[in-house]
Amino acid sequence: MRMLAGLLTGTFLAGLLAASPALAQTRGMTTPTPNPTNAAAAPADDPYLWLEDKDGARSLAWVEQQNARSLPRLQNDPRYGTFYQEAFAIASARDRIPAPDLSYGRVLNFWRDQDHPHGLWRWTTEAGYAAAAPHWTTLIDLDALGRAEGKTWVWKGATCLQPEERLCLVALSEGGEDAVSYREFDLETGQFVANGFALPRSKQDATWIDKDTLLVSRDWGTGTLTQSGYPFVVKELKRGQSLDQAREVYRGAATDQVSTSSYALTDAKGHRATFIRRGVTFFGSETLLVTPHGPVKLDIPARTDPTGLIDGQLIFSTSDPWGAVPAGAIASAPLAEVERGVLKPTVVFAPGPRQSVEGAALTRNHGLLVVSDNVRGRAFVYTPGPSGWTHRQIDLPDNATIGVATTTDRSDHAYLSVTGFLTPTTLYALDAAAGQPTAVKTLPPRFDASGDIVDQYEATSSDGTKIPYFVVHRRDVPLDGSTQTIMTAYGGFQVSMTPTYSGSTGKLWLERGGSFVLANIRGGGEFGPAWHDAGRKTKRQLIYDDFAAVAKDLEARRLTSPAKLGIYGGSNGGLLMGVEFNQHPDLWRAVVIQVPLLDMIRYEHIAAGASWVDEYGSADVPAERAFLQTISPYQNLRRGVAYPEPFIWTTTKDDRVGPQHARKFAARMQEYGLPYLFYEDTAGGHSGDADIAQGARIQALQMTYFAQKLMDPATVPAR
Repeated sequence: MRMLAGLLTGTFLAGLLAASPALAQTRGMTTPTPNPTNAAAAPADDPYLWLEDKDGARSLAWVEQQNARSLPRLQNDPRYGTFYQEAFAIASARDRIPAPDLSYGRVLNFWRDQDHPHGLWRWTTEAGYAAAAPHWTTLIDLDALGRAEGKTWVWKGATCLQPEERLCLVALSEGGEDAVSYREFDLETGQFVANGFALPRSKQDATWIDKDTLLVSRDWGTGTLTQSGYPFVVKELKRGQSLDQAREVYRGAATDQVSTSSYALTDAKGHRATFIRRGVTFFGSETLLVTPHGPVKLDIPARTDPTGLIDGQLIFSTSDPWGAVPAGAIASAPLAEVERGVLKPTVVFAPGPRQSVEGAALTRNHGLLVVSDNVRGRAFVYTPGPSGWTHRQIDLPDNATIGVATTTDRSDHAYLSVTGFLTPTTLYALDAAAGQPTAVKTLPPRFDASGDIVDQYEATSSDGTKIPYFVVHRRDVPLDGSTQTIMTAYGGFQVSMTPTYSGSTGKLWLERGGSFVLANIRGGGEFGPAWHDAGRKTKRQLIYDDFAAVAKDLEARRLTSPAKLGIYGGSNGGLLMGVEFNQHPDLWRAVVIQVPLLDMIRYEHIAAGASWVDEYGSADVPAERAFLQTISPYQNLRRGVAYPEPFIWTTTKDDRVGPQHARKFAARMQEYGLPYLFYEDTAGGHSGDADIAQGARIQALQMTYFAQKLMDPATVPAR
């Protein structure tokens, strides 16, 4: 089952030190050109518009000066080298679980280690994967490819035809930006296809129709991008054609907030459905079924998506009510009827008030559904039949986060992952037809958790809503407010933050006596669409109240105190940090602001910002602008306030949020004589992990900052 994910990421699943990928993935589209002199949109009193020129000489000279000012403070700390070595060793360890992908008749895996910092795309058989030390055949060595071509290639995934066709489109990014190049690759020969499909750099999307045909959305030239810099024109490209020979299939509108793209769903019985998704707003779309007579719009709610196909049944995920189908549910309808224009959905799963769908996938004959129940995972097998859907629960460990690692419609084999704050990730093999899950691979412990426990509490927010949060700490933690604590949340785009094993967090922080807090604030998806909608647009202050309420609850319980509390978050979570920094400077001593949005009056004119109006509101709407003015961190900095000294970091290659926000915020702090640290990495895109070394470097910088602010002058020795 294909679950459509949000486009804004940077959540860094377990936070700043997690080794797992971001929760939501962006499908590559084209970077818009900044317009720092847009007088109609730019406030007349903004002296730092010139820093919006992302790659301009003056901007980059300023960045170099700022890095030279801040890096020595952190890298000359004797703790930095230890943190770096520990983070690098964990990220590059060879005994990590290689993530399996069963989609294409073999087990595919992308792998990075010390010898291959940019990574290998490789494969083995399913039987081989079950071995303790699988034999892998390398398909693409990104480090070797980069050396040969003089590029810093970063892996962005592959989309393949069915196994018998053996052809894939490989997405490669230069330096980690969202814009990618597509190249056709033959799994059988292990080579790029000579004179095959090759789509030059763009934020783009491609779907196989057959071995000689693609549906492509990309920058086709003038007038084919939305204000967000995303394509809204889908064309059919035949093998051997140049891009200018592609035939237009569908056109959205330049006024759309996001993009128009395509995708295909298939099942083991040979059914196939190809869809075009027009992103009118970030969350609201029009979905069209591609037919021999052209695309036909489906009569479904704007926040309902076809996500899978099994036994001729089309599967839908919902965030709006749809007849008898409630918001947040999974539903089905016969494809044959949908093709005739008849849509009568059947409820497959409807969540309770503290539940949400966290993952779903399909095997040959069954569906796998992962449900969050008060931020604890439950997994089920769903089976279609003549009398409707039946289900059974899968016996997996409780109080954990469960994920569907991979499935295939070629069999009922699947892999599930189970993880928790103190429990190393375990991979389970499952025969969805009848069997119970079997643990096949477990990540070795990365830190000593023998003295640690996890508690879940609730804080009361400004409107009386109970906000759950987790605290990971020593069993014997003193309740006197003296424990150094780092806290994170995301609070946006219906992205859930759930317990995850992070070896780096454990090794670099918990082993040194620190506590870790994860807050499940509104704006996320922990309790379904309503939890998200409660904090959208002008209701967003509730998200920030939730986070502050958790901090105050920690203090009331004496689990920590403002002098020992540090907070961090990235992307939308970086905006959260900026707001909390402004609104509650007395609640924390340390604030890490990662790849952030910070100028909420200008955000629609920076990088892909215009695509997020459905989440934040627009400065062009008077009521929404008035609200944004009250929360925008850049506009709300004040001279003479006793702010904590923050650490702000971003990357030059970030073509999603863009480094402009972080730059302007730091420049204003400098103007006001406020203390701050700023670092801009030249590679890494929005996630800041172009290779293992970069990820370890950023982790070490952040942890050194937290150690300086929250720990004793000499780091507490690890246990």
